[in-house]
Amino acid sequence: MSLSPDDHDVLFIKRLVPVEEAVGMVLPHDITEIVPGKKKGPAFKKGHIIKKEDVSRLKDLGKFHIYCLELGPEHVHENDAALILGRYACGSGVYTDLKISEGKVSFYASFNGIFKVDKEALLELNLLGDVMLSTRHDNFPVKKGELVAAGRAIPLVISKEIMDRAKVILKGARGLLKVIDYKIKKGAIVVTGREVFEGRIKDAFGPVMKKKLEAFGVEVTSFKKVPDDIFEISGAIKDAIDSGAEIILCTGGMSVDPDDVTRKGIKEAGAHSLVYGSPVLPGAMFLVSYIGKVPVLGIPACGMYFKTTVLDLILPRVLAGDMIGRREIAELGHGGLCLNCKKCHYPICPFGK
Repeated sequence: MSLSPDDHDVLFIKRLVPVEEAVGMVLPHDITEIVPGKKKGPAFKKGHIIKKEDVSRLKDLGKFHIYCLELGPEHVHENDAALILGRYACGSGVYTDLKISEGKVSFYASFNGIFKVDKEALLELNLLGDVMLSTRHDNFPVKKGELVAAGRAIPLVISKEIMDRAKVILKGARGLLKVIDYKIKKGAIVVTGREVFEGRIKDAFGPVMKKKLEAFGVEVTSFKKVPDDIFEISGAIKDAIDSGAEIILCTGGMSVDPDDVTRKGIKEAGAHSLVYGSPVLPGAMFLVSYIGKVPVLGIPACGMYFKTTVLDLILPRVLAGDMIGRREIAELGHGGLCLNCKKCHYPICPFGK
């Protein structure tokens, strides 16, 4: 249950006390320091817990009596509430330096990877009302040291009951915020198409795919061009796996044209859990499958000439070890329409969110 503004007023006692007796109490407002011609600003900020060494300076500022908040055992100060958020919201791959200021705490990625959020636990926490946590989107690719979330206490003083409930939610989530590192390090590219294989046109697909893999630290250890032949495609995939590839991108040949047999070649190579088609534009003819534990992705022609496609939504997750099936693909329909902006800002945009 969230408290109303009036309810907050009865959480603590506000009283006038001599400054010597105020040690351990909480300031409900800023105390301003004025140095003529030099500065005007807070010497002590709202929420500051008065220490013994502060007494002399407060007197220098003309504060011999001050209003203080006297907290009881049923109260939690905003900074202590933020510490609880920082301590219990962090899962693997996420850290906070616990430099709490005005009840705020920030969370950062420990390494490059995919950011994961327990969305149900996040909603439950934010429904409490007196504490909040704001995050990046689930499955967002992040880099080491990047901000992934921030939270704070909303009132200056929170009831201990609310924070106990917050702690239960955070503990139950077993790491509400996580970053999963990229596990796949070696990849292969199979470029299909007789026109490319025979040198009639220059391959524009392979270099684009190579660049996408290398952006995530994946070394391309195998690169092969094959004609539109089921068994040639199948053989190239098997050879790539035998050479140690941990992911395979097959480009082209994904439409329903009679010459486009890449899907059949992937299936002939032993693919299982094959999902063809996605509710994403560009990328409707995308394919995801597995041969053993090796993901084999079929990239439609849009991947060659659009900067951002369904591949950009799926590739980081696959590299981090997510198993992608029909449901994961279907969920991409909400937010899966690329706006084809003149200047692409992905992933800082609504695509895939």
